Amino acid sequence: MKVAVVLGTRPEIIKFSPIIREFERLGLDYFILHTGQHYSYNMDRVFFEQLELPEAKYNLDVGSGSHAEQTGKMLMGIERVLLREQPSIVLVEGDTNTVLAGALVAVKLGIKVGHVEAGLRSYDRQMPEEVNRVLADHCSDLLFAPTEKARQTLLGEGIANEKIFVTGNTIVDAVHQNLEIAKRKVSVLDELGVRVGGYFLITVHRQENVDNEKRFIGILEGLELVNKEFDLPVIYPIHPRARKQLKAFGIAVNGVIVVDPLDYLSFLMLESNARLVLTDSGGVQEETCILGVPCVTLRYNTERPETLEVGSNVLAGTEPGEIVKKVDFMLNKECSWPNPFGDGKAGQRIVEILRGKIG
Repeated sequence: MKVAVVLGTRPEIIKFSPIIREFERLGLDYFILHTGQHYSYNMDRVFFEQLELPEAKYNLDVGSGSHAEQTGKMLMGIERVLLREQPSIVLVEGDTNTVLAGALVAVKLGIKVGHVEAGLRSYDRQMPEEVNRVLADHCSDLLFAPTEKARQTLLGEGIANEKIFVTGNTIVDAVHQNLEIAKRKVSVLDELGVRVGGYFLITVHRQENVDNEKRFIGILEGLELVNKEFDLPVIYPIHPRARKQLKAFGIAVNGVIVVDPLDYLSFLMLESNARLVLTDSGGVQEETCILGVPCVTLRYNTERPETLEVGSNVLAGTEPGEIVKKVDFMLNKECSWPNPFGDGKAGQRIVEILRGKIG
């Protein structure tokens, strides 16, 4: 068995980290192909070093661009690598353009596809990620569903039961493994001058939020109100896309401490010690649920409904008044929900299944 791990964004590196560590532990034959979807590979090199992961064997450095341009470059680059390496299976994770490109190339070359975190649905086809995850699921041979709910979604779409495996979500493994590394390596709370449980943490980066002037202004006004209402610092490590749009729209930011993007370990430490997190990220909704930190999602839908069901998360949308209401609601809740995403052994299970089905 020879496995191609195709990734291109930092969330993919995080969620693949437990699987890569298991490949390393067992001495299995695999390689990492980094498309460079979010950043250049050189910018991500420190990320691999921090998480104590081996470097990518290949990096395409496709960079930003339109969806078509970005995906087209990936298709060509991934095809060249797969033709050279001839892997038994291509593993992709999540819902990015990298996932779509990796799955499509593999299918066209007759190589099996394994989709980690299969079966998630927001049922909002205006989100490019929703289209990517649906297409990836329907051309995969092995679908690693994080929860029973995800499995039922896949069955409901006509995917054969024998292709689907409920493994738990590798984010649970990653949070626990990487938090231990973070405790050894970073001191971000001291650097920012905040105390445990004494601040709110923000992430806002999604296209439908930051590219929409009305929505983005609504979110920022909501954050300013949160700062005034609850008298705690609001820390916003700003995504490059969001910074670009702030400038383009000429939006002033008040009541929010905007900081440069953080490395993952620093972010994880901030996240685990925050009083509450406001986000439009799917991965952060999961991480906060696992860490026992209340979450308010700045969207009108989510592909992580399990977080809503257990009570770790609530949808607020982008209206300022509603954001404040939902923050108040979550601050008055007990942080005692069960973790619906598994026991932290998803990476081991996925590798066991690969060895049984492919190896």
